[in-house]
Amino acid sequence: MSVDKIISISIFVLAIVFIVVAQNFFSPYYQNLLNLFAIYIIFAVSYNLINGVTGQFSLEPNGFVAIGAYITALSLLTLDDKIYQFALEEATPFVLLMETNLPIALLCSGIVASAVAFCLAFPVFRVRGDYLAIVTLGFGFIIQIFAVNFPQVTNGAMGFTDIGKSMGIKANLYITGTLCVLSVLFILNVIKSKYGRAMKAIRDDEDAALAMGINTFKNKTSAFCTSAFFEGVGGGLLAVFLTTISPDQFSFLFTFQLLIIIVLGGLGSTTGAILGTILVLGGSEFLVFLDKPMDIFGYETPALPGLKMVVFSIILICVMLFARRGIMGDMELGGVLKKLLCRKRDA
Repeated sequence: MSVDKIISISIFVLAIVFIVVAQNFFSPYYQNLLNLFAIYIIFAVSYNLINGVTGQFSLEPNGFVAIGAYITALSLLTLDDKIYQFALEEATPFVLLMETNLPIALLCSGIVASAVAFCLAFPVFRVRGDYLAIVTLGFGFIIQIFAVNFPQVTNGAMGFTDIGKSMGIKANLYITGTLCVLSVLFILNVIKSKYGRAMKAIRDDEDAALAMGINTFKNKTSAFCTSAFFEGVGGGLLAVFLTTISPDQFSFLFTFQLLIIIVLGGLGSTTGAILGTILVLGGSEFLVFLDKPMDIFGYETPALPGLKMVVFSIILICVMLFARRGIMGDMELGGVLKKLLCRKRDA
């Protein structure tokens, strides 16, 4: 068995063991935090596929996440829930008929998001660079405006609450953690395949890739649809985890946060996307004490709301100054471990 396979299997086993231990022995606070990490890792690694691996500067994740969240929410709300929650306008008949279990709801969320991405790929990939970013940014705004102005489908600005409560569905690490691990494994296998190599070639020089016979449109569309699928699934998990959604949650700030995560971790690195998620979400959470009054050597400082973000921003600036290509660059954890093992063996 090759070193790569041994490392991959070891990481997979450790991840599964950690999920089981965390779900059974960690406190509810840390379980909720890990659930959030798992969901955002799905977002980050899928967004990294189109933005980092394929090199297409896309700003669309909030749109696909919103699609997944609303489809899952509508699928997990019972008929009585919908009649009660649709207060602005009466729900359309199709919306009232939507009701299924969690696995099918998440699958539908991913498929619909991927189908929308396929349709969007035809106009989107007629442009490149900054123009591509503007087109995909506009798509995110369109989805958010649709969610506000079509209350018979989305309940408008009020959104939905108690998602999955009537069915007894609640997010836990067995669900979010397993889907997170599967998403990471799938994305890594795509990157290592011939399609992944073609995506990297497009990122490095699209004209040269086209001259070498690579179907750039086909590969970009494949990356776009794959990314959208997992973003839709992640959006469904986010709706179940939060139990409430509204259009305000899926603004451009959501996309901007994911962009910070993948750039901080290293564009093109799935491991970097995971580390970036942990650092950005964990940093925001564990630096909360800076906003509160503190006792420093007997001197009590007043509360300074916003100090957390100042310190966190300084940390991000320092990281990017000393790691211009992100924490991992374009390297993966498996490659780093393989080098260390080979170096130790040679020594």
